[in-house]
Amino acid sequence: MQKEEILKLAVEAVESKRAEEVISLNLEGINDMADYFVICHGNNERQVQAIARAVKEAADKAGVDITVFEGLNEARWVLLDLSGVIVHIFHKDERSYYNIEKLYRDAPMQMYEEAY
Repeated sequence: MQKEEILKLAVEAVESKRAEEVISLNLEGINDMADYFVICHGNNERQVQAIARAVKEAADKAGVDITVFEGLNEARWVLLDLSGVIVHIFHKDERSYYNIEKLYRDAPMQMYEEAY
């Protein structure tokens, strides 16, 4: 599967659980650890966990390897690495604290509109 297809799969999965402020950062040529970041948040621990599980299920169904899956139990910052597309799912309270968007402000950003 191409990176862009994995990116689309991840964005659709987080949106299916009503993740908020969904963005992607194109890190090609900027960062060696990933081609894309998907960043979003949920309003509570239960929603963060549901978003993470939706991403895992979509990846499993598509046959995409998940090399890292961390933080599900605490549900403050869940990280999934889908073969170079890294999905960061924050609890609303944690997102502004870590502010990953600012760290990679030179990366092209795509914002996704909420469909609900």
